[in-house]
Amino acid sequence: MDSINIWEWVGYLASVVVAISLMMSDIKKLRWWNLIGAVLFVAYGLAIDAFPVALVNFFIVLIDLYYLVKLYRAPTPDNQ
Repeated sequence: MDSINIWEWVGYLASVVVAISLMMSDIKKLRWWNLIGAVLFVAYGLAIDAFPVALVNFFIVLIDLYYLVKLYRAPTPDNQ
């Protein structure tokens, strides 16, 4: 049996983090967890030369960042 290298573990961790993100009911938590998973998938994709994986997850990183900035800049009843 071959030993699993570090990048396979990064891929597994990324999968678990993305799955956890999809269980969040709070949209901010979902975006943060999904961002972490996507960043891990970008690293994983680049490490194993799977550029489509890296590219789509880089796009997801940008989307998560956009919505996180939007969420944190949105006025709340406390600061209007």
